[in-house]
Amino acid sequence: MTTTRFAPSPTGHIHVGNLRTALFNFLIARKAGGTFILRLDDTDQERSKEEYADGIKRDLEWLGLHWDRVERQSARLDRYAEAAGQLRASGRLYEVFETPTELDLKRKKQLNMGRPPVYDRAGLALSDADRDRLRAEGREGYWRFKLDQERIEWTDGILGDISIDAASVSDPVLIRADGQVLYTFASSVDDVDMAVTHIVRGADHVTNTATQIQIIRALGGVPPAFAHHSLLTGAQGEELSKRIGALSIRDLRDAGVAPEALLSMMARLGSSQPVELKLTLDDLAEGFDLSQFGASPTKFDAEDLWPLTRERNQALPFEAVRDRIAALGVPADLAERFWSVASQNITTLDDLGPWWAIFSQGAEPQIDPEDADFIAQAMPLLPPPPYTDATWGEWTAAVKEATGRKGKGLFMPLRKAVTGQAHGPDMAQVMPLLQVVKARG
Repeated sequence: MTTTRFAPSPTGHIHVGNLRTALFNFLIARKAGGTFILRLDDTDQERSKEEYADGIKRDLEWLGLHWDRVERQSARLDRYAEAAGQLRASGRLYEVFETPTELDLKRKKQLNMGRPPVYDRAGLALSDADRDRLRAEGREGYWRFKLDQERIEWTDGILGDISIDAASVSDPVLIRADGQVLYTFASSVDDVDMAVTHIVRGADHVTNTATQIQIIRALGGVPPAFAHHSLLTGAQGEELSKRIGALSIRDLRDAGVAPEALLSMMARLGSSQPVELKLTLDDLAEGFDLSQFGASPTKFDAEDLWPLTRERNQALPFEAVRDRIAALGVPADLAERFWSVASQNITTLDDLGPWWAIFSQGAEPQIDPEDADFIAQAMPLLPPPPYTDATWGEWTAAVKEATGRKGKGLFMPLRKAVTGQAHGPDMAQVMPLLQVVKARG
């Protein structure tokens, strides 16, 4: 069975970059009828917070990315200790004691000699007596995975054939001196135990993938199929890292972005397929194809979400907004007419409020100086509410006869006087909704 996972760290809010990873893995599982796991990488107990874990769940639920089960790495520490013992017994996990300063000096020396700055495996030469002496000096040991120095190869679902020489990569640290298990190790153990078959993540993880393939094999597992999607940049190609906080899923939701708009964009951005609004996850999954995605950095402009949001909101049936419209105070007998009139003139659903304010409280008239006398003649010809579907036609005909105005010179000043807007719904449909017309005086 196809099994995928999304493994965020609950140390902050997820953003659009995280969403691509979550969505790709979700769609692969959805398309295959498989399992999608939400796996919280919460082994960093100082930075991980329950409020962020709850926030991640809320964001995914809002998007409709429902998981089949939740796993927490903090609940699997005994399993990681067991796996570490397995690697020690096989000679693949060894203790080292270098300080960050010593490692930095080694790297500089290697670079000065024209060599790649790769860890020299000095820890492998330590005897038991050496380790006891270093501990007596106050040193704290931590643990590295001994890579087989061979080429690590896989066919990436997006990048194609990848080959990395393990000799050019430092043996990765898997366990810190304080005992904290690091992502590279915990993730590998989890992927084996949870029978994960497909992993999609950012292109910045390619080197991690090379080392994790060896770790998974050392644990007796079979590496899953990997794919690495491109990283997002701003609209001008700039790094998003400095602005990513403003692009959190939570903030986009609060701004009124529709979930379908965000999902539709993320499921196609960076691929050869056009971005098109899809209203269901099944529709997105049906057309999802990793092979359509490229390796080049992908430009993301949050402004592009608004046309999609507008399209989605304008397509909503009345039943989907009935409660929201009722909360605005729209009378039940006018609610469906109000939605029909206002829906084609909104981007976010919050835009409904200002339209109802215009209809129920009256708009501040917008009267150009050259139209002042015309409006003074026209408004007395408008009877008081309530109005009907025929009111606009009857009123404009009367004004035309009284003033001689016609066409845009007739209709636009009257629209602006009544609604305070130069553009909007058809006025014949607007009039029955108007409770107050301030321009009448």
